[in-house]
Amino acid sequence: MPLPSWATDLATLDLLLSVAETGSVGGAARAHGISQPSASERLARLERLFGVPLLVRTRRGSTLTPTGEAVVAWIHPVVDAAQALADGVLSLRADQRARLRLTASLTVAEYLLPRWLLVLRRGHADLEISASVANSADVCAAIRSGRADLGFVESPDVPADLGRRVVGTDGLALVVAARYPLAARADRDLRAGDLVDVPLLLREPGSGTRETFLRALAGALGRTPSIPRATSLGSTATILATVRAGGGVGVVSARAAAAGLATGELVRLRVADLALERPLHAVWSGQAPSPLAAELIDLAISLPPSD
Repeated sequence: MPLPSWATDLATLDLLLSVAETGSVGGAARAHGISQPSASERLARLERLFGVPLLVRTRRGSTLTPTGEAVVAWIHPVVDAAQALADGVLSLRADQRARLRLTASLTVAEYLLPRWLLVLRRGHADLEISASVANSADVCAAIRSGRADLGFVESPDVPADLGRRVVGTDGLALVVAARYPLAARADRDLRAGDLVDVPLLLREPGSGTRETFLRALAGALGRTPSIPRATSLGSTATILATVRAGGGVGVVSARAAAAGLATGELVRLRVADLALERPLHAVWSGQAPSPLAAELIDLAISLPPSD
């Protein structure tokens, strides 16, 4: 059942309480920062809505009718509850401004997010931040469920039900140990077809890295490839450790492989017909990210990848 119209006019109900406390419409008007004629008009409208007289107006002020006294007694808990609601909402808003719950896929979490948060904290010393690491599919699930305010993913596509914004790009690298047989071909371009029958070390299903690679491979071959010798591993660190042990061709973010490539421990394979660049997206639920989340997104876009 819908509320009667007078029940939604909390400001006028509160004005009537002030008349009871101050003993005059003028005093109530001053307490609410409005003119006396405006207060009188609002109170008269309230009487019409109730259909009963609430005030007796005299030269010395205004007093409540017996009906008005009964109404004022009922109004008190209504106005108090409304104030409690307003205070609670303000508290929630303050809590949202002071907290930022993040979730990010591995490359962003390990190589980009720490710097972004360091810069963000310079302007928000008291900000409470929590961050979790998950693959891209699980990041999207956390955003949908409300467990996180903002996420960062590496998958080439973002689900249509989430808000998104590109914050950067990342390239994949195919790497092998320096002593691995394919390392001898590192100075010559391979073709996508050369990868079908080699031991590939991939992230688990749901990973943006895996999705980007498989999509690029299918695009280059013109079909969904069969890769019978592929192994799924749950972390980039495990892939790189297996690569170092001579276990196959690792498919990882170029950022993750950079240190091993710099020392010569790893060798990067060139595959001429594979497009291995991918966008990095910020994702959120709803029409727009929260102000803090939007600030972090802007930082992520404006900061260079590294100093």
